[in-house]
Amino acid sequence: MKKRIAVLGSTGSIGTQALEVISNNPDKFEIEVITAQRNTDLLIDQAFKFRPKHVVITDKQKYSKVKNDLSGLPVKVYAGEDSLKEVVNLASVDMVLTAIVGFAGLFPTISAIKAGKDIALANKETLVVAGELVTRLAHENKVNIYPVDSEHSAIFQCLTGENKNTIEKIYLTASGGPFRGMSYNELKKVTKEQALLHPNWDMGNKITIDSATLMNKGLEVIEAKWLFNIEPAKIEVVVHPQSIIHSIVQFKDGSMKAQMGLPDMRLPIQYALGYPERIKSDFPRFSFSDYPQLTFEKPDLKIFRNIKLAYEALEKGGNVPCILNAANETVVEAFLEDKITFIKIPDIIEATMNKASYIYNPALDDYSESDKEARFIARQLIKS
Repeated sequence: MKKRIAVLGSTGSIGTQALEVISNNPDKFEIEVITAQRNTDLLIDQAFKFRPKHVVITDKQKYSKVKNDLSGLPVKVYAGEDSLKEVVNLASVDMVLTAIVGFAGLFPTISAIKAGKDIALANKETLVVAGELVTRLAHENKVNIYPVDSEHSAIFQCLTGENKNTIEKIYLTASGGPFRGMSYNELKKVTKEQALLHPNWDMGNKITIDSATLMNKGLEVIEAKWLFNIEPAKIEVVVHPQSIIHSIVQFKDGSMKAQMGLPDMRLPIQYALGYPERIKSDFPRFSFSDYPQLTFEKPDLKIFRNIKLAYEALEKGGNVPCILNAANETVVEAFLEDKITFIKIPDIIEATMNKASYIYNPALDDYSESDKEARFIARQLIKS
């Protein structure tokens, strides 16, 4: 039986690569749903190429264009964010790949979990914002969450067959980004164009900036805590510039497992969609002769403070990770619009965390209110 996949965020970096993986394995997968926020041209092209049965454009103002351009296809077109909840409930959907970037991915993912759909999770913010709630709902609805982030996929692969063995430590690897080794004064001069030039990975703008500030790794620490039910003290970030070892698990006997491969997001996407099967691919293969040295170092937490802020948010718990995420999304957007400098990013995030209202045991509605409040505070700080 083919798995019928809904790809939420099909026009983004992960979404486009997911469609490639799915279309390359027509005997195993079928594209049932594709969605986009505003990239109508690419969404329309994808609909003609991949022939899904359902297409969602969440920007209602763009509905007419999508509807008219696809009028010749046997496809149902939806508009608005509420439509995401509708399509993940379709009986014809077996698995939902959540590749919507940021807080916007939370509610569609929760809807899919409540509908009993297995999740291929590329939206780390879902677990950053509401990890306790989301993992509880997944357990209650007997839903599997398969990580798509390369680091969490690596950990997941290392843990296969190790169900009864205690994890002593998880090492999350980080490339270090384009500014590894720079001083504070040097970072004062960096531009968004420089920040968008990641040395190893080809990603969307938001994730690329998060990688440059190392916030991406901080968010991954929080995600790992919930995915693998592990204490934050047992999660350590290590800089590995070559991005060949995607993460490492150390067990109670001291033995370590590492998952390795060339930096290619199609690999973890395919693993999540096809689990437990490893599907044959023609992706480029790693050669040891091309990488005579694999090196490791500690991240500079005085320069790249975002990792430290993520650990603090995780320690405080409640709605603080939600506040951290909202502040980060706001400042990244401001940096890309040339409203703030690179070095102001952690300052504004930290100030927002200190100013926003703390909720010890937030409900789902509280996350929405915390997100709105944190964004408002961050925007005021950006203006000041």
